[in-house]
Amino acid sequence: MKKAIAYLRVSGRGQVEGDGFPRQLSAIKKYASANDIKIVRVFQEEGVSGCTDWESRPAFSEMMELLLSNGTRTVLVERLDRVARDLLVQESVIGDFQRKGLTLISVSEPDLLSDDPSRVLMRQMLGAFFQYEKTLLVAKLRAARQRIKANEGRCEGRKPYGTAAGEAAIIEYMKQLRRSGMAVDKIAEKLNTESVRPRAGAQWYATSVYRILKASQAL
Repeated sequence: MKKAIAYLRVSGRGQVEGDGFPRQLSAIKKYASANDIKIVRVFQEEGVSGCTDWESRPAFSEMMELLLSNGTRTVLVERLDRVARDLLVQESVIGDFQRKGLTLISVSEPDLLSDDPSRVLMRQMLGAFFQYEKTLLVAKLRAARQRIKANEGRCEGRKPYGTAAGEAAIIEYMKQLRRSGMAVDKIAEKLNTESVRPRAGAQWYATSVYRILKASQAL
């Protein structure tokens, strides 16, 4: 049985509580089952834009380290826009996979990643569409914020983690665990095991811990 890693991504922090992760994982598991593939690890990228280079994505970077060290060479994603919503980033990731001898499979469009010229054209057209769709969404959100500010005089964003009651103590606990040599994914597991709740969502993820520690200059 072939082994593979599942990669999931949602761009908005509010989507973490939605069906984004469950929907993506369900589609990947269905494809894996039908193609005799065993999923050995799942990486979840929480609140990271699809226009971000993979080097700036903590879960993706950790996944790449694992791919190049443990023998698993295949990654499954629900759709190509989970890899990127920017055409250049999409093609950069695909090219990097090919150079490293890795296989990337989009379970909704598995034939798009072949080297056939017509498939390459279709993939790039689809990538351009994802990029256009993302640009429209950003423009709509910006317009909505401007309307709120015009009507109410202000439009506050999400306050940094650590400003609410009890959060500073959690950050300090994270720092202690990190200083002891614990990896960010293990810190997330420990917080979940000890029923330490995040500000939003049901559980901690490695990307959440990474972002908080980086903001507090603990990485």
